[in-house]
Amino acid sequence: MRVAAVLPGVVLASVLALAACAGEEKPAEAPRPALVTRPLRADAAATAYPGEVRAREESVLAFRIGGALIERRVDVGDRVRAGQVLAVIDPRDVAQQAGAARAQLAAAEAQLQRARADRQRIAALAAQQLVSRSTLDSAEAALAAAQGQAEAARAQAAIARNQAAYAQLRAPRDGVIARREAEVGQVVGAGQPVFALAADGGREVAFAVPEGEAGALRPGQAVSVELWSRPGQRWRGRVREVAPAADPASRTFAVRATVDAPADALALGQSARVYRVAEAASLAVPLAAVQRGANGTAVWVVDPASRTVRLRPVRTGPFAEDAVPVLDGLRGDEWVVAAGGHLLREGQAVTPVDARNRPVLPARAER
Repeated sequence: MRVAAVLPGVVLASVLALAACAGEEKPAEAPRPALVTRPLRADAAATAYPGEVRAREESVLAFRIGGALIERRVDVGDRVRAGQVLAVIDPRDVAQQAGAARAQLAAAEAQLQRARADRQRIAALAAQQLVSRSTLDSAEAALAAAQGQAEAARAQAAIARNQAAYAQLRAPRDGVIARREAEVGQVVGAGQPVFALAADGGREVAFAVPEGEAGALRPGQAVSVELWSRPGQRWRGRVREVAPAADPASRTFAVRATVDAPADALALGQSARVYRVAEAASLAVPLAAVQRGANGTAVWVVDPASRTVRLRPVRTGPFAEDAVPVLDGLRGDEWVVAAGGHLLREGQAVTPVDARNRPVLPARAER
């Protein structure tokens, strides 16, 4: 009987406690810290490719004839002038060939003079009808043959003289020796590379792009170039050519870009970065700030008045390694959530902080 009397009291106390809890207000959710950033400039978010400064015109120099290399007069980095002798191969064989050609020419010219004299005598006799017409025809045929042999001998002698001149490798234009590919004592063949000449004039940057990004570059497209030795200083440039086929070893496409830089600013062989910027973009956001869903691409934007976040649809350009160009839907003075956007919800209160965990908005005035 005593237990039965206690139970109704316990039930009544529980009901009263639940009623009291229901009357209390739910505590407000604390604002979540959110790492925010301003949108970047588009050029700061550009994709960068490593490159090398090259000459606009690079010529591979080689002998027109083969032989043993007996003299090398220049080295890599030397400046040369048009017509300057760069290397010499053993000229003895070609000199003997030239001598033989001269001797053949002398013999042919002597034969021509004899045939011309014979023809004149026979023609005089034929005019007096002392020899037959067939004898005169034979003399004229012998003269024509001698003339042909003499012309052939002259051509052979000219070729032999040229061959002798080809024993010296000369610079075709002013420039700088970029590479050396043969040494003294080496036997080189006709057309085998000996030097590479970087001609004076324009400089450009050669770089390579992966297969997946080759379609984003085309001749005439604007780029910017920065030297490793001059960080922060960029020059405007344009893509001059894109290789139509990928390199079979690296599977990358070779690209060359001209640079609008002073003549003495770029040195051959310098390392450089080439930046590709989305042409229509003026802003960019970090890669982690972009939220992709069924409705498209968006970013979380902080309302500075209410300290809440709103999901803003944006139109983006080609993704770079760590940033995304924003083509439409964002202003440069807004705060964008840079990371952790998947943990937020529409209208959620946040505490905007920078990368050093410092508040980026002024503290609210206490009421």
